[in-house]
Amino acid sequence: MAKSIVGIIGGSGVYHLPGLEDLHEERITTPWGDPSDALRFGRIGATEAVFLARHGRGHAFSPSGINYRANIYALKSAGVTDVVSVSACGSFKQELAPGLFVLADQFVDRTSGRPSSFFGNGCVAHVSMAHPVAPLLQARIAAAAQAEDIACAKGGTYLAMEGPQFSSQAESLSYKALGYDVIGMTAMPEAKLAREAEISYAIIAMVTDFDCWHPDHDQVDVATIIRTVAANADKAARLLTRLLRDFPAEHEACPIGSDRALDGAIITQPEARDPALLKKLDAIIKRISQP
Repeated sequence: MAKSIVGIIGGSGVYHLPGLEDLHEERITTPWGDPSDALRFGRIGATEAVFLARHGRGHAFSPSGINYRANIYALKSAGVTDVVSVSACGSFKQELAPGLFVLADQFVDRTSGRPSSFFGNGCVAHVSMAHPVAPLLQARIAAAAQAEDIACAKGGTYLAMEGPQFSSQAESLSYKALGYDVIGMTAMPEAKLAREAEISYAIIAMVTDFDCWHPDHDQVDVATIIRTVAANADKAARLLTRLLRDFPAEHEACPIGSDRALDGAIITQPEARDPALLKKLDAIIKRISQP
């Protein structure tokens, strides 16, 4: 079994991971370009962790401008086995109030124009996204939340919108009527790329607002989001610290096969594969390309 190395991707308002020991930074260039920021390596307890600010320090990158492929490739190259995505979100349900953490396990992708795969012409692959969140990783996050007495809702559907604008009221009411739970701008294509990279993925969606369907909260603004995230910063840090301190030393085989997602996924015959693309895919396909 591989040694567990946990990647933490911090979203809006989460630009560092407090408590990392033996901290050092490394700038990594990938075949897909540069990731959003330097990777910050360290450990909490005995667990090695790698932190990446999704939007870069200072929030330089918009949801549409993030190089998701470079971010996931960099984490894969660093040996990361499990990724925990921390993300601000809006809520479509009264009971999912601002301040609550939602451990979503399904996604609906309404983004557009974002490269969503490492594969393509010259090497075509189709991985399963039926269950996009790794259940053991999600369960460990839920257990850490319970241990720290942090309120969270396990399960739910995250609607990924393109942004950077927030929803119109008509859109918000439509999504609510469809039964979705939360809305955000960054889980896609991040989760798809993590699956292609055979990295177990789970999300902590921090509710910051009620989108704009709610009659008493009919407008979303950045100031409100950042205030809520800042108020939750201590909870998020405690949750991640507990998760990492209790994490198993060896990566647990994923029951849904997220860590073996490429088994049987590549449909392009070996003689038809593009050597240039295969070179770009090196860290992604290394496990299945080795004799």
